[in-house]
Amino acid sequence: MHTTRITNSLLANAAEINRLKACIDDTVQRRDSSKRDHAAWEAACRNFHSRYGALAFPGGCEGMYERITGGDERTMEAALCFLECRPYFFRSGYLRTAILRRIKRAPLSTGQQARLTQVLAGVAARKAARRQP
Repeated sequence: MHTTRITNSLLANAAEINRLKACIDDTVQRRDSSKRDHAAWEAACRNFHSRYGALAFPGGCEGMYERITGGDERTMEAALCFLECRPYFFRSGYLRTAILRRIKRAPLSTGQQARLTQVLAGVAARKAARRQP
C-alpha cells in the first residue's frame, strides 16, 4: 500500500464531499421557491448521502470500525493516513475521533505504532495550543 496514494485519495475525496455539501447548502436556500428548486435540493441531498460513505474513508465507512479493530492491513493503513493528513469535510472531526479511539485498541506493527505515536503527539500539541490564551 502506498501512503502517498492513499493520502492524495483522502484529500481528493474530502474536496468532493465539500463540493457535494456545498450543492446542498446552495439549493437549500431556494428549496421552497418552486417544485423545481425543491427537486434540485432533494437531488443534491440524495447525491451527497449516496456517495458520502465511499468518499469519507477508503473501502467505505460501513464495517470500517470492525476492520480497524480486527487489524485489517489496508484499513489500518487508510486509518493511519486519515489521522496523519486530517482531511476536512462534513463530520470529519467525528470520524477522526472514532478512528483514533478504535486504532488505539487495534493490533499494530512497530511501524504503525510509531506513526500512531506521532499522531497522538500532534493531538496533544493541538490541545495544548487551544488552552493558551
